[in-house]
Formats: sequence, C-alpha cells, structure tokens
Amino acid sequence: MFAFTRGANRLVRECRTREKLFYLRSWRYVWPETRKCLSTSGTKLSDSKDNPGDSPYRSHDDNPVRRTFNILSDDLKGYFGVNGKSRISDPEESKNTEEKKPQGPNGAEKIWPSFCDVLVIGGGAVGSSVAYHIKERALKGLNVVVVEEDSTYKRASTVLSVGGIRQQFSVPENIQLSLYGMDFLRRSPELLAVEGMDPPDVQFNPSGYLTLASEAGVEQLRENFQIQIEMGAKVDFMSAQQLKRRFPWLNTDGVEAGVIGLENEGWFDPWNFLFSLRRKAVSLGTEYVNGKVTGLEYHSLDDMITEVTGESVLKNLNSAEITLPDGGKRNIRFSICVVAAGAWSGEVGRLVGIGDGAGIIGVPIPVEPRKRYVYCVHAPDGPGLDSPLLIDPNGTYFRREGLGGLYLCGQSPTEEHEPAIDNLDVDHEFFESNVWPTIANRVPSFEKLKLQSSWAGYYDYNTFDQNGIIGLHPIFTNMFIATGFSGHGIQQAAGVGRAVMESILHGEYQSINLERFGFERVLTNEPLYEQNIV
Repeated sequence: MFAFTRGANRLVRECRTREKLFYLRSWRYVWPETRKCLSTSGTKLSDSKDNPGDSPYRSHDDNPVRRTFNILSDDLKGYFGVNGKSRISDPEESKNTEEKKPQGPNGAEKIWPSFCDVLVIGGGAVGSSVAYHIKERALKGLNVVVVEEDSTYKRASTVLSVGGIRQQFSVPENIQLSLYGMDFLRRSPELLAVEGMDPPDVQFNPSGYLTLASEAGVEQLRENFQIQIEMGAKVDFMSAQQLKRRFPWLNTDGVEAGVIGLENEGWFDPWNFLFSLRRKAVSLGTEYVNGKVTGLEYHSLDDMITEVTGESVLKNLNSAEITLPDGGKRNIRFSICVVAAGAWSGEVGRLVGIGDGAGIIGVPIPVEPRKRYVYCVHAPDGPGLDSPLLIDPNGTYFRREGLGGLYLCGQSPTEEHEPAIDNLDVDHEFFESNVWPTIANRVPSFEKLKLQSSWAGYYDYNTFDQNGIIGLHPIFTNMFIATGFSGHGIQQAAGVGRAVMESILHGEYQSINLERFGFERVLTNEPLYEQNIV
C-alpha cells in the first residue's frame, strides 16, 4: 500500500480540453483527503436509518479512520515482514476464523460492510478480476466489497457471451491483454484453486480464430498480422489457396487471405470462468453484496486549485447507496471506487453528474448497452474438430460447440439496425436474413442446418471508439473506470483486473502500459480504433 502512495506522488494527470490545460496532481492529495472523508462524509450513516432491525445485516462499530491506519500498518508488515515473519496467518487459523463467521443470504456475512477500502461496482468477469487481483496481491491489507445487482448472473454479459479469446487485434495493448488472459486461463487450475474444492476447469478449446479478408481488406489484415507478430502472437498469414488446402470445407470465393491463430486462441466456458474467479476472490476475503448502486456521495477537494479558474473542480467519492432486492437501502463508505458495471457504467457515472453540465464533467462515460444475438444451430455434416472460430469478411462468425454437430453463430448489426434494449428477446428474422445466408455461403454444408436455440446478451458498448476505458476519472480522483470493452471484456478481464490492481497499489501500470485507454482520450477527442476487427 505504501508503494502505492510513493508511486502516486509521481502520478500527474494531464487533461486537455479545447481551450484549457489542467494539471491534476491527483493522488498526492487524494489519499489524505480520502482518509478525512471517512470520518467527515456529508451524510451520517446511522444505524437507525441505514441498518433497520429487520435486515439480515448489522452495522460494524469500528471507527473507520482508526481502521484505515491499522490496515496500512498491517499492509506494510505483510509486504516487508515483521521480525522476519510474514503477516500471513496460519491456514488452519484462517479456516477456523472463516467457519465462525455468521452467514446471511447469498453467503454474505450478517455484518453489513458499512465501509471498505475498495468498492467494486459490478461483479462480472472484469469486476471479479479486479477483486481477485487486489486481494491476491494485498492479502489482508485491503478490504474489498463487490456490489452485483444480478446475483444469479442470468442477464450478465459474461455468461451470455460465446467465450472467445484471441490475439488478433490491431492495437498492441489489446494483444498484450489477451496474451495475459490466455496465460491466466492456462494457469487457472492453480491460480483459482480453493482449498477443499475441485480445481476449476474452464474447458478451454484451443482451436484458434480464423479471420478472413476480401481484396478490399487484405492490406489491413496484413498490417494487423505484422503488429501481432511483433507483439509475440502466434499467428499465420494464409492465402486463399492455402486456406482451401487446409480447410476443404471452406468456400473461399471472395476471400483473398486469412490469419489463423496457432496458439493462445480459442474459446472457453464463460460461466465456469466467472464462477471460479468469484469463488477465489471470496476465499481471499472479498465480500459480495447483492444489490444495485443507486446513489453516490462525494465532496470537493478544496485544496486542489486549478490554474484556469482559481477554484477547485476535483471531487472525491466517499459513500455509495445500495438498494437491496427487497427494496431496502444501505450505505457503504469507501476510499476507492472501481466502476466495472459493464453496459450500465454510463448510468453509474450519471449518479454523480458525469455527462451533465459544462467542461470535463459534461463529458459522459460513453458506454451503453447494445443487444447481441447468439444462435445455436445443428449441422451434422458441418466442419469437424479442425474448425476454428471463423470470422467472415462481413463480420459474421461461427464456432463449433461440443462434438455433436452444434455451432454457435452471430453477427453485429449495422448502426441503423441496432435492436431495442428494453428486453432480451431474440430476433429470429435477423438469423434468417443475415446470419444464415453468410455462413451457408462460406460453408456449403450449413445450407441444411437447423436452428436449435438462441439467446441475447448485452455488450458494454463504447460509443466513442469501441475500446475499453481504463483508469482514473479526471474529476473524481478516487474513481477508477474499467468498462466499455464492446464484446472483448471476457477475454481481457484478467489483464484489466491486474492493471487496475497495479494502479491502486502502485500508482502506475507495471505490466502493460494502458495509459492510451484512459478517459483522457475521450476528453481530447482522440479515439483509439481497432482496424478491421469485430
């Protein structure tokens, strides 16, 4: 934690607008202010109001300021040891302690977590990865609470995805994130193991991706391939003739070339991955709260004066209102907030006025839900075990699902044909008119397929440039953002979780430099587009 403080003093955020230049020396002042806000927040979180007697939870009586300093002290001991001994407790002692904790609904402790060090909004793959990486590195030094509205994950983007992971991007940072993600998946039986339980099995299928390009897109495909090779990706560039020889079932009409992943690509079971991440995070001490964040409280940092206005524009979040499934409301105070609410992250930002008013605060988190369909079809004569996840030049994809002649397929609609998001109903006409004709043209045996089932899920769609937004918000100086991955979140979750952990504990990225993914690019209107990538 002290490494974070030292590194934070070096962190200078430079946010450019059209007319003015602000220098935000964020964390030099935020950490003392954050400690202060724990005891002087604008709304008193009294037991009578925030923790009524009929709730299964009760308040914690410790003083949050004393506790914060105790945590910092413990954390220092944990990293450097005291008298040559590690702060990590005996496993049997930890086990006995955990067994004594009273349990409430959904496995939550009966003691309501009225304050924490890090509050993560969103318990999907990205939010759970953030929690896991923080707890795995900080041990007991930081108290992490994750708020997730959909505790069953029925509507979660993670579990409704097709679970693909690839290296085939044009932005180097995305390639690096997926390479780490693949390494994380490979080591997941070890990394996500929990004592007394079966090791996780994410059911990874290493069949790779095959990205096809027409004559119009072949040069961009070649440029992407060169970037991928330079970043250490294991991919191969193949002409149409080479593709036909390797995949006799493939119709290469209109195809000039393709790139196929040789290693570190394929697909896995999103539900098993998410469940294993969450289970491990909980075993490390993370608390999950079933509820929705419906309010955020903040105060201004009066000692932060800008050069332009002579007044403070910076703010510090200090408390979240949580609405529980039964309609009751509770509050959690915190030092740091991580917005990993996926498709609803823009909505979280609006709780504190992000997107309202003028200047920087008037720029919204440009993330909104977009509905995408996944269709499961049966084609007994379709491609066999050598079938990769194939992406047609028009963006339609398919991949094998198991060994019984089943395939998953889909296509992103054009901007003018975006479906409504008020429900998760599936448009089967879209399959008949768009998806089926494309895959039947590419694989003739798909002409006789039968639609077996279908579902829809939400993308956390970044309307600005369809790439993730990661890092501190320039106004709310203890709000980290990790959202907007536009369909790539499941494969980048591990890398994003590690990156957020590094930013919080060390004040800077140490593994992959993701500064280009910061919110600043939205302010300066400098989009970071992927080229020829779905």
